[in-house]
Amino acid sequence: MKNTFNKLNKVFMLTFVLLGLSACTDLEIEETDSIISDGFQGLEDASSTVDNLYNTVTGQFGDQANRYALAEVTTDAFLIPTRGTDWGDNGRWRKLHQHEWGVEETDILTPFNQFNSNQLVASQILDSRSNPSAQNIGDASFLRAFSMWTILDFFGQVPFRDTMLPSSSVPVVLTGEEAVNFILADLDTAIANLPDVGAGSGDALNRGSKASARFLKAKVLLNKHVYINQLSDSNVDPSAADMTEVVNLVDAIIADGFALESGYFNIFRDAPDTETIWSLQAAIGNRIFNTLHYNSTSLAGGGWNGFSTLAEFYDLFEGDANNNRLDAAGNPIDGQEERRGGVPPGGRAFTSADQTTNDGGFEAGSNVGNGFLLGQQYGLDGSPLEDRAGSPLAFTREFTDGTGSPSLINNNEVTGIRVIKYSPAFGEFRSHQILFRYADAQLMKAEAIMRGGTSSDTALDLVNQVRTIRGVAPFGSLTMENLADERARELFGETWRRNDMIRFGQYLRQWEFKGSGSVNNEKYLLFPLPAPQLLANPNLVQNPGY
Repeated sequence: MKNTFNKLNKVFMLTFVLLGLSACTDLEIEETDSIISDGFQGLEDASSTVDNLYNTVTGQFGDQANRYALAEVTTDAFLIPTRGTDWGDNGRWRKLHQHEWGVEETDILTPFNQFNSNQLVASQILDSRSNPSAQNIGDASFLRAFSMWTILDFFGQVPFRDTMLPSSSVPVVLTGEEAVNFILADLDTAIANLPDVGAGSGDALNRGSKASARFLKAKVLLNKHVYINQLSDSNVDPSAADMTEVVNLVDAIIADGFALESGYFNIFRDAPDTETIWSLQAAIGNRIFNTLHYNSTSLAGGGWNGFSTLAEFYDLFEGDANNNRLDAAGNPIDGQEERRGGVPPGGRAFTSADQTTNDGGFEAGSNVGNGFLLGQQYGLDGSPLEDRAGSPLAFTREFTDGTGSPSLINNNEVTGIRVIKYSPAFGEFRSHQILFRYADAQLMKAEAIMRGGTSSDTALDLVNQVRTIRGVAPFGSLTMENLADERARELFGETWRRNDMIRFGQYLRQWEFKGSGSVNNEKYLLFPLPAPQLLANPNLVQNPGY
């Protein structure tokens, strides 16, 4: 069996990054805990703890499991079939996609522990006894808000420990509007203390800035009515004042020089652009090799042959349903839009272009397309690739077993359309993953206007600006449905699909392979709280249905 996670650990050494701050995953801290105890009197070096916390978040975000899996694999955008013995993993991937998870899934337990641990470390930095600088306060407030928002979004309730209290005290639990207001207050503190970092500032965007804090504040406000409604019987609509604030926050981001950029897939290269608002130095290998076939490329010993997308998600994009090819110059030949990418007929000649390496006269990895890989795949020299059994390496729309029946088990090596956003041709392990991007901000502004926000712009014009720069015809009118679809096309694979589908009322609908008992089952709007945390903190109440 191909052990994907051993390979991942060898490549990224995530364990080293995570262990530094994972000792505090239980919210009921023991006396022997080295991070916080009754004797906690502040940190010796707040700045180094901030650095470590950014490193921890980088490791957490770079993973293909846990936070990423909850955000993407639980939607129509990704699924991982079992191919022989590969990717079985006791059904962990299938259960996420089918909405049949239980209360003890590792991909659910781990993010709860990780991001609550992040929150505690950030609170320690913010403790006055740690003597934090204004920059420390800005960074810690931003990372605490990001961590608490992650927990709220996934679990609906956020435990919070006051570092001034003894470790034996039980953390309070924030839900709904109280949780939102706490997060928003942190973001206001972050905005006040973080630096102005403009578009195209390179590595400076790997840390928090006023723009990234404003982006997250807009995201929280856009979802505020969702968070208020999830654990109550109320039916709160979006506030027009909140939606206007979203508009104003995005306008402030624009004032820092952030803007739409042409050349869609170039945005995801490790180079300055006008769209990246917050990125992390997380290696992109996970986003590349978890989807590619073992024989797709010689880089890193080949792919891991797992992550794929549903045909119905692929069909949201313009173009031939059964072909997604490029010519030798990289031009689409199947009517596909730019964001759907395509499969090239071979590799590009090596010319010493920036970030490329030579592989027999070709740019290494340049035979791997961008976007969605469907049909026959080709080697650097243009020869048709084969799978390990010698059959054509031609990815299919369908997921079928050995009898040809639709299935998520007993698949062969080529079922499923593959998804590539970060090209291996420009460095298969470069440390550059985008979390917040300007196109998302502009689409958030359009949505806020549709939900009652005031602006001199129109939602239709804002969405059509995105469509025009991506080379597709503008909409004649705008509905919530086609706005949700536009967000899917623009932001696929960037961890927003679950969040969007819940807000647009699509998360509980049927999609291929979803369990029949999961359709329209509101239980699955939130993940279950880990049992050890329920035992440790009586203020936590298990989410409905679990």
